Amino acid sequence: MADQPLDMLAIAAHPDDIEITCGGLLIKAGRRGRRVGALDLSKGEMGTQGDENDRKREAARAAEIMGLHYRYNLEMPDSAIEYTHVNKLKVAQAIRDTRPELVILPHWAQRHPDHLACTRLGYDACFLAGLRKAALTGEPHRPRKILYVSYFRNTDYSFLVDISDVMRQKLEAVAAYTSQFGHDLTIDDMLQMGADELHERSQRARKDIFHPGVIIYDLMLTRSRALGQTVGVRYAEAYTIKEQVLIDDPLNLPNPSV
Repeated sequence: MADQPLDMLAIAAHPDDIEITCGGLLIKAGRRGRRVGALDLSKGEMGTQGDENDRKREAARAAEIMGLHYRYNLEMPDSAIEYTHVNKLKVAQAIRDTRPELVILPHWAQRHPDHLACTRLGYDACFLAGLRKAALTGEPHRPRKILYVSYFRNTDYSFLVDISDVMRQKLEAVAAYTSQFGHDLTIDDMLQMGADELHERSQRARKDIFHPGVIIYDLMLTRSRALGQTVGVRYAEAYTIKEQVLIDDPLNLPNPSV
């Protein structure tokens, strides 16, 4: 249980998912004094590289780098996370224990079945955590907002977040997972190289398990730069919401249309 309620809780299937996708937003929120946390559903024991003990140490290190106030693992079986009522209650209990105002879930367009199960479990758990008669301990709590973070397949973005000032820290958090993404490049190398040179150099490491044939740092930087260019910043992350946004004064909307 978190010692104080969280402002943001990111929920993901495996250690390192949160760092790769929404790490920038969490770091940025933490720098603003918000209380941020991460809930991993599995220990990542089915990963090609390393084992669950490696992932546990690396997740703790990444949490320290990101400045998280809370990190917990529900220890569901990796590659066998199931959409069941029992698992919904496990996630819902974590939500009651941490009482976040905002929850971040994986987008529903997914390659990995665990990620799809995670987003379904997370949404239902947000609802169940607010039911007074649910088989849970603690007082009912329902997060006010749910964001869905892009996993590189979807393009239905509702908004982008400028992560230019925290991109280095986000890369450092991902680099904490040396068993998964070992490399011979420094963070400075990654940030200073052009896309072609980064791709060529990073191929030497051959830690391309995130997507077959794709080096994670190349993917993160290329993707974040492309998103950032659409809104006039260096690096950005993409998020989707399912509800409409109410605007009081359209004259205050950022970014020119022409």
